[in-house]
Formats: sequence, structure tokens, C-alpha cells
Amino acid sequence: MSRPLPQPVPVREGRSSREVDAFCVQFAPRAPGHPAVRDLQHLLADVPTEGLEARLEWVERCVAWLRDPKPALGLMEPAEPEAPAVVTRLALLLRVLEARASAREPVAALVREVMAATSGLKLFSQVGLPAGLGFFGEVLDRLARRLLPSPPEDHQLSELLLRLFPDPEDADWLEALPPELLARLADLSQGGTLPPVRSPALVVRASLVDALGLLAVQTAALGLAEDVRDRCPEVSFRASPFLKLRRVCEGVLARDAAPDSLRELGDVVEECRQVVAIVSSHLEQYGVSVDLVYRLERIRRSLERMEAIARVLGAAPGEARWREGLVLVADLLRRAHTDRSVRAVVASNARLLARKVIERAGHSGEHYISTTRDEYHHLVHSAAGGGLITAVTAILKLYAATLALAPFFYGLALAGTYVGSFLMMQVTGSTLATKQPSMTAATLGSAIGGTGGTGGRLSHLVELIPRITRSQIATALANMGTVLPAAVGLSILFAWWKGRPLLNPAQAHYVVDALHPWHSGTVFYAALTGVLLWLSSLVAGWVENWAVYRRIPEALAHHRVLRRALGDTGAKKLAGLFSRNIAGLGGNVSIGVLLALPPVVGNFFGLPLDVRHVTLSFGQLCLAGYALGPTAVLRPDFLAALGGIGVTLAINFGVSFSLALGVALRARDVPVRDVVRLVRLMSARFLREPRAFLLPPRA
Repeated sequence: MSRPLPQPVPVREGRSSREVDAFCVQFAPRAPGHPAVRDLQHLLADVPTEGLEARLEWVERCVAWLRDPKPALGLMEPAEPEAPAVVTRLALLLRVLEARASAREPVAALVREVMAATSGLKLFSQVGLPAGLGFFGEVLDRLARRLLPSPPEDHQLSELLLRLFPDPEDADWLEALPPELLARLADLSQGGTLPPVRSPALVVRASLVDALGLLAVQTAALGLAEDVRDRCPEVSFRASPFLKLRRVCEGVLARDAAPDSLRELGDVVEECRQVVAIVSSHLEQYGVSVDLVYRLERIRRSLERMEAIARVLGAAPGEARWREGLVLVADLLRRAHTDRSVRAVVASNARLLARKVIERAGHSGEHYISTTRDEYHHLVHSAAGGGLITAVTAILKLYAATLALAPFFYGLALAGTYVGSFLMMQVTGSTLATKQPSMTAATLGSAIGGTGGTGGRLSHLVELIPRITRSQIATALANMGTVLPAAVGLSILFAWWKGRPLLNPAQAHYVVDALHPWHSGTVFYAALTGVLLWLSSLVAGWVENWAVYRRIPEALAHHRVLRRALGDTGAKKLAGLFSRNIAGLGGNVSIGVLLALPPVVGNFFGLPLDVRHVTLSFGQLCLAGYALGPTAVLRPDFLAALGGIGVTLAINFGVSFSLALGVALRARDVPVRDVVRLVRLMSARFLREPRAFLLPPRA
């Protein structure tokens, strides 16, 4: 929030209203009664002569007077009728200071004293740059700064910047100020009859040069770190531009920013930027670390800051230097406000990781998309196996609920059942329909944001989306079509073995009531399950990215013990097997644990939490239908539960697919217009050829 504008300074005792009126008439003859003129007269009459805090408060009031958005018509010449209010006020202030030595000398003395008592090193070398704490350390530091009060640091220009410009929008009008007015205003603060102090321009220049040296040392250390060098083998240590960066900046410091030294610095900065690009491309190909991405971003921002400082130092004195200085200060102000945002640091540093996780998930999703008729039938057969395993899982889940277990051990048994079931599907090559949407959405998002022309991408998507749709429908129908006979068959075997149905009437009625679409929490639980399915796809992609980044397959292929036990060929096969299955292992274990958590957590907190997984729920409903008998399945409550299965199917798929696609599109920076155009094309394609979306391809 912006601070309220300070109230006009009261007229000092002894200053008559006649003097104020004379001041207004002299400096604003076209608008002598303008409030801005009277406020300026009061402000200049109250310039403090002692105390840093009092001087800073006066500067804050002066900037607030400039920022006042009230119209300032009548203060400029007729040739400039459209000038912004801040420009008219700045011109008025300049006109007064140039005309009146009695007003100019106290203001000039105040500016010199403030600049002499404050340091700009932190402002130019730290504000807007990551703090070097690592990604998670940076997030925690920003949270602490938002929640805890900050101690006063009056001797730091970095704190004064935010005091003077509390709104991020201030950077826009600050950057648009006429540099010629600021140059004239700066010249007024150089002279004076008071005791000599260091010139404000020399103080700022010294801070800029010091910041350049500090940034060079920090950036060189980051660029020479081991994980950066490992991902840029093309550049040797001795030839690294980060080594040159430190030496060149030492030359800039020794020669007081001579023009030729600044040009050499620009060349070295560009070489450093090329190294960062090489490392980033390596991460794109071989896996991402959030911490390394954070440090690369810090290197980029530091190089940009060094270039901005060099432009200010190398500009000609006067308007040119002020023009570059305004660009630098406006950027510092924007970065200073961004520095306080936790969301900004997460978004900027996690985007590449999200992109790689989505790409890994998308690679897994390609296995769930059929192109040919043979692939379609293979997908149906694998989904049938998934339905058979799910029927057994439904029985084990209901059996676990009948055991008198403590909540922790019940959750452990439930998680073990789910994890074992999903791992069995992975081992046997079976498919579960609910795992498809998040994976195929990641594939779709990667295709939308892929390289190549827009026309080529859209033509590929027009063929990809029907394949995704018919594959998803086929898998869901195969799962459900297998669960029904498998659940009924297992119930018959259990009744033949025990002489009674697997579920008693009370348990069967409980299952039916729990699946009612509006008399229970089925809609919410199904949406929660969709979120959990999406999270498991992210975990699968993250685990694969972690393994690739840590080069685990290569480590297994060259492991001494494995090579001795299995031989070189066996170790390589094991590494390949690990590489192909690590994503599935991470996804299956995570979804098993995630599906078991809500009931346990809800029981712990006294909340009615549960999950509604469509295939498991349908298997339980089939078991309940057998227990209640053939006449019960035609009753309204059972038919409503069957409708709840349809609702669960739609919500499971819709939520997980939407979340995965949304994250994939944001990670790939896909514009909304491309998505809208794709929706229109696919709607037209469906109306023209619905068979491609519903039925297997022709032979």
C-alpha cells in the first residue's frame, strides 16, 4: 500500500500570508493560488539543518509533493500544456531553487549531507539480486521479511529508495522524468557556501565502482562452482570468462572506470553470458536442479546489473548520464519491490523445473496414446489387466476396513495395498485409466508449446488430440468392463468357499450410500482424488528428473560391484531398466501413498475426508451389488450410486487433466490465443469426424 501523502508543512511563525502570496505570484503567475505552489513554499521554509532522520523525512515529504497526482495545470508554459503533473512540479521546484539562493543553499546542503551520511553499495550490488542463500533459503528469507518487522537502516540508500517510492508504479513516472531537468537540479547541489563535503556525484560514482567490483567477485565465484563447470566442459578452467571477469573489474577499479576498461568489461560479460547459456541448455537436456537454476538466475541478473552500472559510468556527464541513471534507478525500484515477493522467486526459479517435470511426465504419457489399430488393441488388453488387479485391490481395501487397526496402521495397510497394486500393474504392463489424463495432458502441453511454426504444431495437435481421446475412452471402458466380471467372479468364489457373500448387507448398503452423487461427498472426494492423481504425475516426473540430473543410470552402469556381479553388459541392462522404470516407480508409490492419506488425516483431525477413485469405487459397487442380490441393483439408490460412478469418472479425469494441462501450458509459456484457436479447430474436427475421437483407427 502507498503511504498517505504528508500534510503541507505549517507556515512558520513570523511568515505572513502576504509573503506566501508574493511567492505564489512570482513563480506561478498563471495560477497564483495553486495548492502545489503554496505547499512548496511551506516545504522550502522548513528545511532541517541537523539530524539524518529529520533530513530523510524532509526528502520523503519533498518526493511525496512531486508524486501528488492532483492536476498541476497552470504551472508550465503554454508550449507544454500536456506535461504530467510530476514534470510540472519538478520544473516549478527547479525554477524556485535557481531563482532564490536563500532556498537553494539549504536544500543543496541537505542533499550533500544525506549523500555523505549514506552508502549506496548495498543499493547497487544487492537490491534486486538473489541473496545467495539458495532457492529454499531465499524463500524462507522473504517469508521472514514479510512477517517480521525490519530494523531501521537510515544509512543505507537501499532503504531510502523504498521510503521515497513505496509503490511499484513509481518506477514508470521516475523513468519518464526529463533528464535535462534532473541534470540542472543536480548541478544546484554541487556548490554552496557551507563547509565543503564530498560532491554527491562523486559519492554516487564511488558507490557504483565499488558495487561493480563486489558484483564481479560474487559472480566469478558462482560461475566457477563445480556443478557449473561440470555442465560446461567446452570451457577449461583457465579459459573461463569468470576468471577474466574478476581481473577486468580490478582494472576498472584501478583505472577509475576508464572508457577502454569498461569496453573490455562488456566483452567479458558477454562471454560469461554465453557460458550460462551452455549450462542452461545442458539442464534442458539432462535434468534440472532448482538450486542450480537459482544460481544461474543470480549470475544473469548480476551480469545485467554490471552492464547497467557500466553504462552509467561510461555515459557523458550531464543529460546522457542522467538518462542511463534513471533507467538503472527505475530497474532497482522494480527489483526492490519484487524482492519482497515469495511468489516471484518461486515462479522464476521453479519454471524450468516444472517444464522438465512436465516433459518427463509427457514422455511417460506417450505410452498411453495409441496411433495404429494394433496399438489400440494392445492398450485395451493392458487396461483389462489393470481392471483385474483393481478388482482384487477393492476386495483388499474393504477387508482392511474390517480389521480393528489403529489409524496409523490402517493407513499403512491401505497405502501398502495401493502401492502393491500399482506396482503389480507396472510389472505386468497393465494400465489404469485414471493415470492417463495427467500424463497425456503433459504430452499435449509439450506438443502445444513445442518448437516449430504455429501451423505445423496445430496440424500435429489436430491428429494428436483424437488419439488421446479415443485411447482414454478405450482404457476407461476396458478397466470398467474387466472390473465388473472380475469382482463378481471373486465374490462367487468367496461365497463358495465361505458360504456367505464377501460383504454383509450393512457393509453393502454403506458402499451404495457412500457413492450417491448428492447425498454424500462424492463430488468433493472425486475432485480431491483428481488432484492427487495429478500430484502423482508430478512426482513421477520429478523423480525421473532427479535420477537423470544425478546421473544415476550412468552410476549404475559403471558401478564396480554391479559390474563384478553382473558383468559390463548386465550392469548396462540394469541401468537401462532403472532408467525406463524410475518414473513409473515414483508415480506408483506416490499415488498409493496419496490415496491412503486423506482418510487417515481426516480421522486424525476429525474431518470426513475420503477418496473416490472411479475404478476402485466401481469395483466396490460391484461387490456390494452381488451381496445385495440381482433385485437390489434396480433400486433407485443403487442406480444413483451407479450415476455417482459416472460423476466420479468425469471429475477424476477432468480435474487431473485440467491441472496437468494448465501447468504444462504455463511452464511452456503458451499464449492463450493458441489454446483458443486449438479449441475452435478441435470442435470443428469433432463435428466433422466424431469417429476419430471415439473409435479405433481403421486398419
